[in-house]
Amino acid sequence: MTSQLNVDTIVDKAGSGGSNVKMANTSTYVSDGGNVTQNTVQGLVKSWYCLQGTDPFGIKESFNTASATDNGEGDYTTVRTNAFSNANYATAALCSSADGSSAHYNFTVENQDNRLRTTTSLRTYIKTTV
Repeated sequence: MTSQLNVDTIVDKAGSGGSNVKMANTSTYVSDGGNVTQNTVQGLVKSWYCLQGTDPFGIKESFNTASATDNGEGDYTTVRTNAFSNANYATAALCSSADGSSAHYNFTVENQDNRLRTTTSLRTYIKTTV
């Protein structure tokens, strides 16, 4: 037997407005208009970061990113707080110069044995476009 709960707001016992919602890996959501159903867990961003590549080097903001290493000019390695289930994940990135005057793009280089992208780390190279 299935049931359905229809509410406008879920709050914690104290009424502060916060709540914890737990979902299974198979949980889905229906898009606006009801035409498309997507897996909720698969559709979530698993990691992101905002890296300061110049003095002082470091992570400015992040989610699921534990640390970053400066391997040399335009060469960085980031480490995840929680490992991915495999190394077959997609990456996307944007970057710019400190003053925003120069266009840049971000790309990763994979070697044959996939050492630059693992379940816990990603090595990224920045190349300046002209």
